[in-house]
Amino acid sequence: MAICEITGKGKMYGHNVSFSQHKTRKVFKPNVQKRTFIIDGQKVKLNVSTSALRTLKKKGLLK
Repeated sequence: MAICEITGKGKMYGHNVSFSQHKTRKVFKPNVQKRTFIIDGQKVKLNVSTSALRTLKKKGLLK
């Protein structure tokens, strides 16, 4: 399931809206990728959204 293990970001629901304003259900899924982090000297695999990866890089927590 596509859930970020750092931010908790998950799927959201909405509508596809055509030109005739006919609405059908749609699921918006976050861009979640499996990454390996070193935490306290141990390798840990986490499902992380790309927006969380950008934030970690910006804060200097990733190389």
